Amino acid sequence: MAGDSVISPQRSKDFGKLDHGCDHYKRRCKILAPCCNKTFPCRHCHNETSNSLSNPKDHHDLVRQDVKQVICSICNTQQEVAQVCSHCGVNMGEYFCDICKFYDDDITKGQFHCNDRGICRVGGRDKFFHCEKCGSCYMVDLRDNHFCVENSMKSYCPICFEIDATRMPAEYQFEVSILCNDCNSTSTVQFHVLGLKCRKCNSYNTRRVTEPANHCHTY
Repeated sequence: MAGDSVISPQRSKDFGKLDHGCDHYKRRCKILAPCCNKTFPCRHCHNETSNSLSNPKDHHDLVRQDVKQVICSICNTQQEVAQVCSHCGVNMGEYFCDICKFYDDDITKGQFHCNDRGICRVGGRDKFFHCEKCGSCYMVDLRDNHFCVENSMKSYCPICFEIDATRMPAEYQFEVSILCNDCNSTSTVQFHVLGLKCRKCNSYNTRRVTEPANHCHTY
């Protein structure tokens, strides 16, 4: 019957939810990187690709706010950034931030946008507060119990700079699994002798939990 083919608006928006995306995010769209005019599942995928290029001068990170176009993973329609696909009507991300151009179907993370910090965070809006002096977000338990460093998030990090400037030899081009001692999350990252950054909270307070496959090193 003709009526059997009609999909309700809610069913249509949920179609393909959690079935698409990459290792970083579950989402139903890809982004068009304006810096290199190439398509990637997310900005982390872009950064991993561009920063693994043989010529260091080609290394660059995608500025998330610069993304203007996305491609729906369900109908393959390229369009302006929006939560709902203009062609097939699905939610390209159950969580969507128009400021960060950020999509994620896994809303169990408790994503929220911090207007003061200017980025999206995870963990639940009610569990964090923004410290005006530090310029950073902390868990509410630290509201009166953290060491304030004025504009700490606007300072250039020497660790990040040194890691970016130190390219690992070919024999060290592999990934390892790490455990973050700050947020207790696990992630897989590119190995670097100077530091391993957590993909969830960007902390370097991490430790390796697995050895890379087919690699044996003497320390």
